[in-house]
Amino acid sequence: MWGDMGWGAGWGLFGGVGMLLWWALLILGIAVLVKWLIGGSSRAAGPAGDRALEVLRERYARGEIDKDEFDKRKRDLAP
Repeated sequence: MWGDMGWGAGWGLFGGVGMLLWWALLILGIAVLVKWLIGGSSRAAGPAGDRALEVLRERYARGEIDKDEFDKRKRDLAP
């Protein structure tokens, strides 16, 4: 009696593809949000600066540079 009143008529394969794209975008968006929330704060200049200071300390410990050079370079590395 009610028949097909045009609801979804003509969508066929594109309706399914559209639904898959919608879910893919939703899942991708959630993944990007989680990655941003978890890993966003770890991108500070800290790790690279820490490594440079570590190398500087190693050079000072090996005697490659003296205390004045160490202090000067340490000030240069300070943010």
